[in-house]
Amino acid sequence: MPTVTLYNTSGEQVGDLALKDEIFGVEVNESVMNDVVVMQLANRRQGTHDTKTRSEVRGGGRKPWRQKGTGRARHGTIRSPIWRGGGIVFGPHPRDYSYSMPRKMKRLALKSALSSKVSTGDIVVLDELKLERVKTRDMVTILNNLNVDDALLVTSENDGTVEKSARNLPNIKSLSASGINVYDILVHDKLVITKDAVAKVEEVFS
Repeated sequence: MPTVTLYNTSGEQVGDLALKDEIFGVEVNESVMNDVVVMQLANRRQGTHDTKTRSEVRGGGRKPWRQKGTGRARHGTIRSPIWRGGGIVFGPHPRDYSYSMPRKMKRLALKSALSSKVSTGDIVVLDELKLERVKTRDMVTILNNLNVDDALLVTSENDGTVEKSARNLPNIKSLSASGINVYDILVHDKLVITKDAVAKVEEVFS
């Protein structure tokens, strides 16, 4: 059972916290994590790209010149793909890139991501994370106390004060425990999570 140090917002050690093996101590499966990250990025794509075919571009109502006798190549329309300003042959059109994966694979990937942070020592567990007001400067002070400059902040519930205080900071993102995901865990150097959020993650994924 992995054990991590518990910190307060001043960066002081206030105890230890034992984490569940089945969540934070599994064997890291990099292949499944890669598959889930690719799926997440695909699902974020808007798919609004579009090019015009020869039937959609402007012009081409008549044959540009007669078929024979000019010495030039035969053409029937200026909307042909070989003309400048003509249609695009195999260009992209609006489509949906999203797809899904089995729930067991997504859960394994999330557990692998959490376990990887524990094994590399890149997880910081706080006894609590509360701010009295929306103030970016206060959030910067807390992160400096923890020696963190690139992190995912995870709270047990949606905390508007924490989220608004962190949203203008580069490389810092705030989420609730219910919104935790593989991509955001891996894309940040550190995982800063509250003790209550750990309990909620363990309760949901045990």
